[in-house]
Amino acid sequence: MATLTIRNLEDELKSRLRIRAARHDHSMEEEARSILRKALSDSEDLEQTIGIGTRIRSRFEDIGGVELELPQRTEMPRAFENLE
Repeated sequence: MATLTIRNLEDELKSRLRIRAARHDHSMEEEARSILRKALSDSEDLEQTIGIGTRIRSRFEDIGGVELELPQRTEMPRAFENLE
């Protein structure tokens, strides 16, 4: 696990964190971790873990799919050639 030190935290902010932690029965550290988890799980950074195909599909899913007519094969597929 990593350690994070936050310097120059305003007294008012620290006090609000302490009160919020007490309300949730957490330590200030646990409350800060919880806030960071929530803030980062809702962030746009998450989009980068989603594949491009999924992102394209979600962008166009509202307009419906497109069915393409696939041509019939007239020849057998070529055999695999090992180029090593």
